[in-house]
Amino acid sequence: MELEGVVECDTAANDWSKSYYGLSVEAFPREIADVLLAPIDEMDIEMKPDGLIYLPEIKYRRILNKAFGPGAWGLAPRTETNVGPKIVSREYALVCQGRLVAIARGENEYFDPAGIPTAAEGCKSNALMRCCKDLGIASELWDPRFIREFKAKHCVEVFAENFTTKKKRKLWRRKDQPKFEYPWKE
Repeated sequence: MELEGVVECDTAANDWSKSYYGLSVEAFPREIADVLLAPIDEMDIEMKPDGLIYLPEIKYRRILNKAFGPGAWGLAPRTETNVGPKIVSREYALVCQGRLVAIARGENEYFDPAGIPTAAEGCKSNALMRCCKDLGIASELWDPRFIREFKAKHCVEVFAENFTTKKKRKLWRRKDQPKFEYPWKE
């Protein structure tokens, strides 16, 4: 399909580290949009002890595979990997059906230089989740009302004591998950 003023691009030769090819050219077909914008299953939502709710990265991949099909989407690095003293970051482009749909910088902490390769992979996953926000995937997770209602219905805040430091903290967990274990005791 050729739109006025839009030059067709050879996506095989496209340099995704610089290109913005296809950005906002047209909406995806309704069948794809329905998959991307579908409400997330509340059973898929996880919770960090600090109270942050999130969708595991694999769920984003499954939604993209369902919407576009395996092989019809991918993450293209836009920058070199930046390795700082305790953090790795890199910018990625999410490309779906041969066109750029989102750009995000992923980041991941590491504590030992031997963990840099794992942190680089975590950085890529973090960028994917951030890119998916632009497609509307799991948008509920950024809606304050949804977050409050989800936490009230599915989560509990408990006091826990650290076995080693004896410090007490309030921690969050899903009600359907077991009580905290070592190093915490509820």
